[in-house]
Amino acid sequence: MDNGKKVDIGGYVDEAMEAIERQNQSLKGVLPKVYARQNLDRASLGGLIDLVGTIAPGTEEAKSKDVLGQVYEYFLGQFALAEGKKGGQFYTPRSVVKLLVEMLQPYEGRMSCCGSGGMFVQSEKFILAHQDHYKKKTKGGK
Repeated sequence: MDNGKKVDIGGYVDEAMEAIERQNQSLKGVLPKVYARQNLDRASLGGLIDLVGTIAPGTEEAKSKDVLGQVYEYFLGQFALAEGKKGGQFYTPRSVVKLLVEMLQPYEGRMSCCGSGGMFVQSEKFILAHQDHYKKKTKGGK
């Protein structure tokens, strides 16, 4: 904890990226190693590291809140806003995916999705929210 307050936090992050690449050859040269740059706000980087460090992904509270999923979705949305529609890449906001799932009412059958998996996540939430109806459908009822 409190690693974000270290003066050379950016260097530690860059070293971590290099270590990840050494352990995962498919990532070689892919991960950014730009966190030690002088123009990067160390306080913001450190604050983000300390904040992410408080997440305990295995706890029931974290699972119920899907904290890592929310962080991922936030950054994916921010990336999509910054990049626009370059190269045919599109991002569908959660509210739109949720509306699509509500319209499709995925009580049964198979689902094929593309992208980050938001449709799968929203479909699971839909089924959990409509368990009574889902159980009737799977038992041959109406």
